[in-house]
Amino acid sequence: MGREEQRAAVRRLREELSAQLADLYRQAFDRVGEQDLGEGGLARLTQLILRSRDGALLPLMEEIEAPLITRAPQENVSPDG
Repeated sequence: MGREEQRAAVRRLREELSAQLADLYRQAFDRVGEQDLGEGGLARLTQLILRSRDGALLPLMEEIEAPLITRAPQENVSPDG
């Protein structure tokens, strides 16, 4: 597998994982909404789920959206300094 194919495969896996995690969190929110937890318990649990979701998804999304840099730019440095 060539380098570009590897990058594309990694990107696809990250996107699939992000979609699966987002679906898992949607299901968790649905389950929480079905429970009789009272406003305070519901608010605390919802906040925890939101923080967990952000912690799980943001690094994956940042990597997916990050520009691809394959090598550092070359600087023209003269031998005279």
